[in-house]
Amino acid sequence: MKKILVINGPNLNMLGIREPDLYGKKDYPALCEYISECAVKMGVQVEIYQSNSEGDIVNAIQTAYNTKDGIVINPAAYTHTSVAILDAVKAVGIPTVEVHLTDVSQREEFRKISYVGTACVATFKGLGFEGYKKAMETLVKEDM
Repeated sequence: MKKILVINGPNLNMLGIREPDLYGKKDYPALCEYISECAVKMGVQVEIYQSNSEGDIVNAIQTAYNTKDGIVINPAAYTHTSVAILDAVKAVGIPTVEVHLTDVSQREEFRKISYVGTACVATFKGLGFEGYKKAMETLVKEDM
């Protein structure tokens, strides 16, 4: 059974509260439930992790080395700022897919840059929760 780590970055724990007109009214537990249900249907083992701290996210990526077959990451605001997270993804060499609930390319200019995305095998943006499903499907199809 393939093992996938799903990492959610800063403020995703505030789903349903944070800008509901942009991110929707479903909360973070609903996202986790959706991801878990998708994983069961795909026959993969999933671990879901969320942190508002860049260093903790780097540690989670490093911990995945030799223990996970793939990573789904929504680095949130760190997408546009974190070379440390990019370097961690590159260091572990685990197939990684980037996810964003909104279409960041249609938002503020600074959100069009994704450091983390340069090390990912695919990016899904603007699909809401379904982006996580597509990311996991991509990893299942990858020769992991």
